Amino acid sequence: MGTFLLLMAEAAAVGGELAEGAEHSGFGLNTNILETNLINLAIIITVLFVFGRKVLGTTLKSRRENIETAIKSAEQRAAAAAKQLQEAQQKLTQAQAEATRIKAEAEESAKAAQKVILDQAAADIQRMQETGAADLNAELDKAIAQLRQRVVNQALQKAEAQLKAGISEDAQTTIIDRSIAQLGG
Repeated sequence: MGTFLLLMAEAAAVGGELAEGAEHSGFGLNTNILETNLINLAIIITVLFVFGRKVLGTTLKSRRENIETAIKSAEQRAAAAAKQLQEAQQKLTQAQAEATRIKAEAEESAKAAQKVILDQAAADIQRMQETGAADLNAELDKAIAQLRQRVVNQALQKAEAQLKAGISEDAQTTIIDRSIAQLGG
């Protein structure tokens, strides 16, 4: 940076001399090497070229090394990211396979549970029908027994009523004949 300032100062001095020369005589060329500072400019340019090349070279070299390091680091990160992506894809594939297997198992167990429930329901329906039929038969038998009891009671009441009223001779003869015929005679 210091060499650049020095170069600027020299350029300003040369510009000032040119402006001064233009005021006195108008426009013209100064061929005096010492007045025009060509030697100083040549020295400054040579110094800048020799030392500036080294400074610029080292700066560019360090910049290049930094860029190369950054590129290598980026390539390593990209490779690591690609590896992680591949691992994540493998895990995703495994998880999808596991989910498919679990879903298939769940469907199988649901079908088995459905079959068990339907079989149990059919057995319960059959048992209820049998229980209902048994209850119906028991109620029917009970109703028949009650009807028989009523018929017997009514027959006894009628028989008692007829006995109290008395049996006619014709009825007594008919009863005796029937009884004899039943006994075998």
